[in-house]
Amino acid sequence: VEPKGKGALQLAFEQLKDKLRAEGLFDEKRKRMLPLRPRTIGVVTSPTGAAIRDILRVLERRYAKLHILIYPARVQGEGAAAEIVEAIDVLGARPGIDVLIVGRGGGSIEDLWAFNEEPVARAISRSPVPVISAVGHEVDFTIADFVADVRAPTPSAAAEIVTKTEQEFELQVRSTAQRPGEIVRNSLRERRYAVAELAQ
Repeated sequence: VEPKGKGALQLAFEQLKDKLRAEGLFDEKRKRMLPLRPRTIGVVTSPTGAAIRDILRVLERRYAKLHILIYPARVQGEGAAAEIVEAIDVLGARPGIDVLIVGRGGGSIEDLWAFNEEPVARAISRSPVPVISAVGHEVDFTIADFVADVRAPTPSAAAEIVTKTEQEFELQVRSTAQRPGEIVRNSLRERRYAVAELAQ
């Protein structure tokens, strides 16, 4: 007896998940930190889907000073996995790309299946730049999510994550820049008190 339909897909999902986990592709120690201040991000998705609109809307709303390179790829159906692999390899090898967002909007397990294929998982794992997986909705999990350096629950959340690192970096710079001034002001205040005490 062999499972058909969704049962067969679920079985294939679990088998590949076990295989890649055994190889160490899901290990936390191999996951890379996202850059503190990304300047250029590559996006692998359909150019006509909801995912790219959501990503661009969030980046525009947050006034992110980012260059965005979109590598169009089919995200479902026959040949989609091969296009996703090509896009990851091309963008990952391009100089100046700081991080990749790979994903699509929600759908059924069949719709999302390209992100459960082994070639896509291996392309993500060999990418020279960090990869954010942004596939489907919050409840959807794919093999790409487990292999990627960061899993975003939605494409919009992936854009938030990218801009958050930049905003945190700017806050850190501002805080560091203010610290010497505070030290000098505190030192002058203490000396003023000391001079006032001596004068009395």
